[in-house]
Amino acid sequence: MRPDAKVEKVYLYPKPVDFRKSIDGLAALVELDIKVAVFDPVLFVFLNKSRNRVKILYWERNGFCLWLKRLESERFKTSPDVTDEAIVLSVQELNWLLDGFDLWRNRPHQVLTPRYVA
Repeated sequence: MRPDAKVEKVYLYPKPVDFRKSIDGLAALVELDIKVAVFDPVLFVFLNKSRNRVKILYWERNGFCLWLKRLESERFKTSPDVTDEAIVLSVQELNWLLDGFDLWRNRPHQVLTPRYVA
């Protein structure tokens, strides 16, 4: 799943999130901190403290969807400016972030070729 043209905005939550939170907890963060209607056609992006996981929350017709990506050796890059405001990204910028690009320094992650899981 990658975002498509139907998405109007992407909000990157500025602070690390406890990833024990699931749909209800993340939706509450959206309403309380970002102050955007959680049912709008937008994506809400959350990173954990170590920035090796990302969760994306969105509403789809009749229910919430929660998407997760875990990096095996790199970290997601975030803005060097500490802020309390959500960072608005374009869909293209979100895809670059998911692909490993540092949006603030224009450098990608190394390509990892795994050989086995266990």
